[in-house]
Amino acid sequence: MDLRLAVYQLASDNALDAQQTRQLQEVAGFQREPARLAYWLPRGVAVLGAALLGMGLICWVAANWEELGRMGRFALLQGVFAAVCVGAFAVPKARVPLLLLALLAIGGLFAYFGQTYQTGADPWQLFALWAVLALPLCLAARSDVLWTPWMLVLATAAALWMQAQARHSWRIESEDIGIFVSGWLVVLAGCAFVSPLLARWTGAGNWALRLGLVLATILITGTAVSALFGSHIASPYWAGLGLLAVASVLLAKRQFFDVFGLSAVALGLNTLLVGGLTHVLFNGGGNGDGVGRLLMLGLFAAVLLALTVQGILWRSRKEAA
Repeated sequence: MDLRLAVYQLASDNALDAQQTRQLQEVAGFQREPARLAYWLPRGVAVLGAALLGMGLICWVAANWEELGRMGRFALLQGVFAAVCVGAFAVPKARVPLLLLALLAIGGLFAYFGQTYQTGADPWQLFALWAVLALPLCLAARSDVLWTPWMLVLATAAALWMQAQARHSWRIESEDIGIFVSGWLVVLAGCAFVSPLLARWTGAGNWALRLGLVLATILITGTAVSALFGSHIASPYWAGLGLLAVASVLLAKRQFFDVFGLSAVALGLNTLLVGGLTHVLFNGGGNGDGVGRLLMLGLFAAVLLALTVQGILWRSRKEAA
């Protein structure tokens, strides 16, 4: 129950006057400064400022496209990158926001390079190179402030690579199975890299792993369901189902337990199981009329979701105990 609502309910049940209610609120800590506010507020403002400054730099270059020459644009982007890297190592307290700005500057530099020279490279190559070059910055910062956008860049590179190798289509053919499974494994490998297993060396926290699990689940679930309904190939579906099942088992273990990540993977697993039953009922020659099949599908989805929620709650209570 919410603490503030509990205090108001207690004051109402005991008919407390205004003075007594204020005293009760003081005991509950409503008038005190939130815990560690002085620690997190300046750091949060610095990170937000770095992110806005990086985005503003990219937008400013785009807005002054005609006024700046080619060398001026490159000099500006490269100069900002070099300056913030030097500043990050010269001022350790500002290292994390400055390195975040450097990471964004790398993306802006690559975007401008691709637009200027039209090298013919696929977009996934620029994102892959961005992820590789940003890796030392993330290792130096040892913070989710950098690992989280790095995870987004890596997942984007993997998704664009999958589409490029599959002839710029999300439709899976028999010869494309290895491509899509390889893309899944790249994102999952990124999740393993930012997991608690390597946190001693990477310094990554929970949010980079959570974002990676969400992106991996979306990627696996979307392509696996597409393969299931878009063709007669069943192996990508079973591969995706197996990968999500293994991920859910690992996330349920004490060493890797995270209720957010486990919930995301479990939702993807539920989606694949419901999609598999839908394929069996409506594309596999199931018996019965359409209404009966829909009723069966709805009951299965509801029971499966209820069991999943109960299982996650039980595991959370066990971890808390």
